[in-house]
Amino acid sequence: MIPIDKLKIEFNNHGGIMKTLELNEIGLNSRQILMLLQDKILSKIKRGIYEISGDSIPDEVMIAKIFPTAIIYLESALMHYGYTDRIPKTWQIAVDKNISKPQFKIAYPPVTPFYLKSKYIEIGIDGFEVNGVKIRIYDKERTICDVLRYSNKLDPEVFNNAIRRYVRDRDINIKRLMEYSKKMRVTQKVKTYVGVWI
Repeated sequence: MIPIDKLKIEFNNHGGIMKTLELNEIGLNSRQILMLLQDKILSKIKRGIYEISGDSIPDEVMIAKIFPTAIIYLESALMHYGYTDRIPKTWQIAVDKNISKPQFKIAYPPVTPFYLKSKYIEIGIDGFEVNGVKIRIYDKERTICDVLRYSNKLDPEVFNNAIRRYVRDRDINIKRLMEYSKKMRVTQKVKTYVGVWI
């Protein structure tokens, strides 16, 4: 059995979360993993994914480790960029529409998947790091295009704040916004809602 201190170091090196395969690679077999669960040294997040009991892991890290292809989306992306004051009740994530859907039924962290067509999923993917784990997120321009696409479904206050704060942001790329807007068919909305401010 691996000493607890070494196990904790391995978990830290993996952002606080490890999969069964990763535990196998450091020398733990399924019986040993079960013993660590019974001794409450490890906790199961979902089938095949574990954390050290009592450790506090950021939601973004959990999402990136549990759903590696997911992308932080819409209101959750707005929150990251400071374009909204409202914290969404669930993490909104974008995933390919062909992905298996039952995997998103987890107790924590709560997620709301948006199933996107393959031609839209790769537009504007960016990333940031938390605890050494890369988190996939749409960049600011893609996020504003998504806001415009969902303008009739978003709360008006969330929508207006997002547009206002985007145009006040000094670190934006209007050329990229127009590029994305053509691909996502929201060019007219960009001109109507963003164009009046710039």
